[in-house]
Amino acid sequence: MIIGIIVVLIVIAIVLLTYMAKEAQRTVVEQENIEVKGVPKEWQSLRIFFISDIHKRTITQSLIEQVNGKIDFVVIGGDLAEKGVPIQQIETNIKQLSQLGSIYFVWGNNDYEIDQESLMNIFKKHEVIALKNEAICIEKEGVSYNIVGVDDLSEGQLNMNQAFKGIDQRYFTLLFSHNPDAVFEVENHRVDLMLSGHTHGGQIRLLGFGPYELGGLKAHKDTVYFVSNGYGTTSVPLRLEAKAKAHVLTITRAN
Repeated sequence: MIIGIIVVLIVIAIVLLTYMAKEAQRTVVEQENIEVKGVPKEWQSLRIFFISDIHKRTITQSLIEQVNGKIDFVVIGGDLAEKGVPIQQIETNIKQLSQLGSIYFVWGNNDYEIDQESLMNIFKKHEVIALKNEAICIEKEGVSYNIVGVDDLSEGQLNMNQAFKGIDQRYFTLLFSHNPDAVFEVENHRVDLMLSGHTHGGQIRLLGFGPYELGGLKAHKDTVYFVSNGYGTTSVPLRLEAKAKAHVLTITRAN
C-alpha cells in the first residue's frame, strides 16, 4: 500500500516536472493591444516587439516568424543574459532580433554578471541602442516622441532625474525599465507607457499564488505600465502557471 502510494507520487512528480520544463521552453509571441491617452493623434499605431529576461535561452527562428507585419522597433527589457551565457550566444540572439528592426536595450540585474566590454562591443557591432539613465527623441510620421531607458533598480544606479534631463516632456514618452518598481519613481516626470520585465510572472505559481504577480497591463496613479512574464528563466529552468512570453505591442490612442 505504502509502496504503491510512493510510486504514484513519484510518477506525478515526474509528469509535473516534465510539464514545467516544457512550459519554460515555450516559444510564443502574444499580441497585445494597448490604448494610451498620450499617443499622438497623427499616429495610426506604434508597434513594438518586446522581449525581456532571455537569460540562457536562444532566440529561435520560429519565434521571429510569429511576428506578423511591420515592427517600429524592438525592446529588450533587461536580463539579456546572465553568468555563464557564452558571448557568442548573446550575439546570435541579437542577430536574430535585429531581423525585426532596430533594437533598444536597458540593463537588468543579471546583465551585470557578464563582461560589460564584450557586451558593449556586441551592441556597437549590431547598432543596438543601449540606454542607461538617458533618453533620445525620435520621430514617427512627422511627430516627435521620447524614449527613456533607466538603469536597473537593484544592481545598477537608477537615476530618473538624469534620464529625463533635457527632454521635452510635452511629447509622448515611453520609459523602459527592467524592474517594474521603477514606476514608483516617475511621479515628477511624464511617462505615458512603461515597459518592464524582471518578475517572470512569479515563474512558478501554485493555485494562482506566486512570489510575484503575473505580467500584464497595470497602472500606478497616472502611469500605465506593461510587465512581461519574460522569455527565459533563472535559477531553475521550470515554469508553472506563468507562461514564457514575448510580445508584439500595438499601441494606439485611447479615446
